[in-house]
Amino acid sequence: MSHDVLNPTPEYLAFWRERHVCTLTTPRPDGTPHVVPVGVTYDPEAGLARVISNRHSRKVRNILVAQEARPEGARVAVCQMEGRRWATLEGRAVIRTDQASVADAVARYAERYGRTPSPNPDRVVMEITLDRAMGRA
Repeated sequence: MSHDVLNPTPEYLAFWRERHVCTLTTPRPDGTPHVVPVGVTYDPEAGLARVISNRHSRKVRNILVAQEARPEGARVAVCQMEGRRWATLEGRAVIRTDQASVADAVARYAERYGRTPSPNPDRVVMEITLDRAMGRA
């Protein structure tokens, strides 16, 4: 079932506000998918999803390689599920390193997941500009 990225149903949005481990799928340089567990926050007002990570991770490197070839970013997907409920968000991801973007993403993560990550000077944020939402919430 398709959803409006900027105007999700109340049920779909509520599902994205619950605490769930998600997956992030990024393209490897050879084009194959790299899927890892992550925490994701969804901001429909801005049309963004955010994932915090260490700048040295494989998923960040995958996005940076794609971003070099396409400045608009790497095509990625984030997904979560629980029982029969599932939700996927898709879009283009870029890496943000500025302190304000990282702090905002950490605060959003803390709100959704109920804990503030320990400080990490190598933390970055994957900012995904969303263009597709699917799911059954």
